[in-house]
Amino acid sequence: MDSKEMAPGDIERRSFEIITEELGGRTFPPLEEPVVKRVIHTTADFSYADSLVFTHDAAHCALDALRAGATVLTDTNMALAGISKPALAKLGCKAVCYMADPDVAAAARAAGTTRAVASMDKACGIEGPLIVAVGNAPTALLRLAELMDAGKIAPALVVGVPVGFVNVVEAKEELLARRVPAIVARGRKGGSTVAAAIMNALLYQITRPGGPK
Repeated sequence: MDSKEMAPGDIERRSFEIITEELGGRTFPPLEEPVVKRVIHTTADFSYADSLVFTHDAAHCALDALRAGATVLTDTNMALAGISKPALAKLGCKAVCYMADPDVAAAARAAGTTRAVASMDKACGIEGPLIVAVGNAPTALLRLAELMDAGKIAPALVVGVPVGFVNVVEAKEELLARRVPAIVARGRKGGSTVAAAIMNALLYQITRPGGPK
């Protein structure tokens, strides 16, 4: 069938079939496989099959948090926009981004720091299970590590996939050095679309039984 005549769901299913074929029989742990494949689906970059790292039973911890109605905090409104709102709603979860909040901007100015840092400070006030998804700002990961070390915040999961050249690799390694469940794209690659793809892959494992994850 011509792809122009295929329904969106059929295109997605065929895309995942192609990804499976091109992975050449490579396998991943069951809860991690949908995450790896959705990130490849989003980026068309098979290097994520090697660079994505899951620590401390991260996928299992993430699913438990989502089933418990977690709040997902992102570091960009782009990532926030990309996370499936219907899937969140089915689980009683919500996603937030503080980067444009006036109080965060004021706190960043007063402290002489970035909004990403100030947004992590604000996240300390979130009640209930928390998932932090960072796709842009390595300073957010570095501040989060400091807050975890100080016992001020305890995320159920951290998605650490900022993209870039300055402090990106170092921030990811700082996260990996902590005993927190984490999904990290080692190296320079990542981005808001990758952060959203990881979250959607986790959400779809619960909300899309039998469908592409």
